[in-house]
Amino acid sequence: MGDFNLALVIVAIVVCVLVFLFNVYLLVNYQHPDDANQAYFPKFVVVFGLSIAAISILMLPADVANRQACRHAIYNGACNLTLPMKELWLAVYIIDAVLVFFVIPFAMFYYEGDQDKSIGKRIKSALLWVVTTAIVCALLLGILYGLAGKVDFTVRHLSSVTTNFPSNWDFSSGQPCIGGSGAHACSAYTASASSEKTWTMRTTFPEYVVALATIVGSVLFSIFGGVGIACLPLGLIASFIRRPKAVITRSQYIKEATELGKRAKEVKKAADALHQEERSGSKGRKWRKNVKAVEKELLQLEEDVKLLEEMYPQGEKAETSWALTVLGYLAKLVLGILGLIVSVAWIIHIVIYLLIDPPLSPFLNEVFIKLDDIWGLLGTVAFAFFCFYLLLAVIAGAMMLGLRLVFITIHPMKWGATLMNSFLFNVGLILLCSISVIQFCATAFGYYAQATAAQEIFGHTLQSLRGIKYLYKYNVFQIAFIVLAALTFVYYVAFGWRRKKPSGRFQLSS
Repeated sequence: MGDFNLALVIVAIVVCVLVFLFNVYLLVNYQHPDDANQAYFPKFVVVFGLSIAAISILMLPADVANRQACRHAIYNGACNLTLPMKELWLAVYIIDAVLVFFVIPFAMFYYEGDQDKSIGKRIKSALLWVVTTAIVCALLLGILYGLAGKVDFTVRHLSSVTTNFPSNWDFSSGQPCIGGSGAHACSAYTASASSEKTWTMRTTFPEYVVALATIVGSVLFSIFGGVGIACLPLGLIASFIRRPKAVITRSQYIKEATELGKRAKEVKKAADALHQEERSGSKGRKWRKNVKAVEKELLQLEEDVKLLEEMYPQGEKAETSWALTVLGYLAKLVLGILGLIVSVAWIIHIVIYLLIDPPLSPFLNEVFIKLDDIWGLLGTVAFAFFCFYLLLAVIAGAMMLGLRLVFITIHPMKWGATLMNSFLFNVGLILLCSISVIQFCATAFGYYAQATAAQEIFGHTLQSLRGIKYLYKYNVFQIAFIVLAALTFVYYVAFGWRRKKPSGRFQLSS
């Protein structure tokens, strides 16, 4: 048993190191050239935040493996030698909450501060915003915890008579319990409704903070995740459908490049006008709307430039470049089809296991268990993949809605062209939604992840918390997730395969 736990600790350490190195690789390759050799504190926050998010997702499979460490133990103290998963969960999610609500906002305020100011003044300005936010959050959390920081468990008082130790253990629908002299009914079956009582106890403050952070994340998760679970695979398939079919001629290339040049000048002119308005202090609702319009037009312009470069490859390796372009779109088609299978499996599982009571089938729970029977870690790897897929869906949903809704800021992630404020925003979104992804997975895969520390925190405590439990009792987040996924699917079937045409001359709203 000790050997198993030692191996689990070694695997956990190796995985943490690999996650950290991978996130450093992402940062180096995605960062904008303007941020090279500077903005070290935001970069540290990005790497640390992504590592916490990835480790938190991987902790649920580790929790399942940790539970199995003492499942077949023959002595009572075996479970005391396993990893302290409950303490680790609380530590990770307290760090998560501190990063989301304090550290990342500070890094963003510091990074976006006036570059003409000294470092000290930028730090002072960022601290002023963060300290104000911290005081407000502390007051709200303290008041809420004092008023509603309790859990209400519904319990049933059961009692039965004693009986002789049975000589056989024949159980059936007619005799579900041990009984003698014809008393074959269990106490739970014969107990009256009056035996149900509410047992109230105060939860710990760390658990309450995790619960509230989970609620905030669940709102974002149900919106972005519901949209993203459909648009992630369908977007890849639509990209293949809209792909360039052949290389264009040089005259066509010159004509399209000239039009793109005109659009680029219009966007630059509009951006300069908005910058001038910002310096004059007139940052009203119209200004924010125009900034959003410029961001959308700039993203569309960049996509059109990339598409034009694909349709007219240049240089000595033009044929190789075109071949790689074709292979890239074929890869998108394959990944889109595989992603669609995973998305459909998620939707089916949510409907038949979470929304229908009692569940029609354990579905993916049984799949993971059978995969574990084939090879010990196969089910765990599949389990982690399905959890990570939800995080990818959240990012895809945030990007899609960010391009279409005025009140959602666009923060695209581009290879070699991602500014630190976009990095920080997406890391905050991932961290906030990772709590909800874990809670969602712990509920959706409750049969596979039963008797784990995550089930205790995100299952029993969270779903019994006063004032919050009704959101989970009536499956509000799951229903919103399914509805948004269905609407997104209909949208893509109706409009997603069409190529977006340029809107003509770009102008700001007056």
